[in-house]
Amino acid sequence: MNTQKNQKTEQLTDAFRIFNELSQNLSVSYQGLEEQVAKLHAELAFAHSERLRTLEEKEKLASRLEKILAALPAGVIVLDVDGKVLDCNAVAIAFLGEPLIGQDWLDVVARSLIPVVGNPHERQLSNGKRVNMTASRDVADTDSGQIILLSDVSEMRNLQDMLNQQKQLSAMGEMVASMAHQVRTPLATAILYASQMGSPAVDHEKRQRFSQKILERLQYLERQVNDMLIFAKDGRLAMETFSLAELLNHLKEAVKDYTGNGGIDLQIVNEVQSDVMLGNENALRGALLNLLNNAVDAVGQAGCIHISVDQLDGCNLLIVIEDDGPGIESELCQRIFEPFFTTKSYGTGLGLAVVDSVVKAHGGQVRVESVLGRGTVFSIVLPCINQAFGLLPGGFSHKAIQPDALRVNANLFQTDLSGKNHHQQRELNHETV
Repeated sequence: MNTQKNQKTEQLTDAFRIFNELSQNLSVSYQGLEEQVAKLHAELAFAHSERLRTLEEKEKLASRLEKILAALPAGVIVLDVDGKVLDCNAVAIAFLGEPLIGQDWLDVVARSLIPVVGNPHERQLSNGKRVNMTASRDVADTDSGQIILLSDVSEMRNLQDMLNQQKQLSAMGEMVASMAHQVRTPLATAILYASQMGSPAVDHEKRQRFSQKILERLQYLERQVNDMLIFAKDGRLAMETFSLAELLNHLKEAVKDYTGNGGIDLQIVNEVQSDVMLGNENALRGALLNLLNNAVDAVGQAGCIHISVDQLDGCNLLIVIEDDGPGIESELCQRIFEPFFTTKSYGTGLGLAVVDSVVKAHGGQVRVESVLGRGTVFSIVLPCINQAFGLLPGGFSHKAIQPDALRVNANLFQTDLSGKNHHQQRELNHETV
């Protein structure tokens, strides 16, 4: 009996001991949990405080940015990834009108922004002002689309026009002085021939020859006056539709007196399928005729002149006039488009300056490349705009002509003269008009 009681006592003692140990462990665990809860509570309180502080800073920043956006003199438009207007400032609304928020950006452009010929980054507003348009992706959020910035450049353009006008007036004075000399000689010659035509001593053959001489002098005077008028307009040309084939035929007719006797071989190759073009035919005709007359002067009594017209990338027209004359020194190539620069003992030095002005007025570029003893190539790249685009009265289509169609790629000017075959080696006598 005593043995059984002792065993039960030991069992109870062990049970109480285990219970005490478990109680102590539980108490320690509970105390640890309380400490962790307190720590987490403190961390949550700190995180909440930091979040509130960050939110307050963001709200202040947003408010500051909103004030800056409202104070900017430029129009700011934020687009989403689908190209719709998410947000804009008051200046943008003043530029483009309402509705604006939620509108498709392409519809807004078609409605309110008119392309400017020759400047793909500028647009004209309905009120006549001109704005520079730039687009950039939002680096802070790659999914937000784009940010469009519209800057009013009307005043700057007006100042540039005033400066150009002053330069033009100064150049006009120089040109008038030069023209007085250039007009006097052919005019005096024409008067002399005309005075002799009424003489009974002049037979029919001489009268015909005198008539031809008078016509040549008058045509020369006409070219000089046309160059002066185009130069005075400073690139402001009226645009209308015209036939490209007729333009090329006129050039061929204009120099047939030089090519009719077989001394000069003139070839014209037209690879453009669309014949109806938009531009100023008279100005382009005069510019190309200046280049053609230069080529005729270069080859002299015998030589080859090749004119090619081709379409590049569907949006650019390439006109190339090349001759196998003696070529031009590289130093002169850098200056031949300057007004009043000439290497001739005659002429105003406006011919190639007019070419450059006319081409730029059409939104294009002109380049010259020459190799001494091999020949010279004038390359003109023009925006290829025809009646398929649709026309506005007296000008370009507002919707059809996109900026990329008016941007001339400089890489198009890659004419290689090294492979040309030339039959004659001449001394340097190629002089610019």
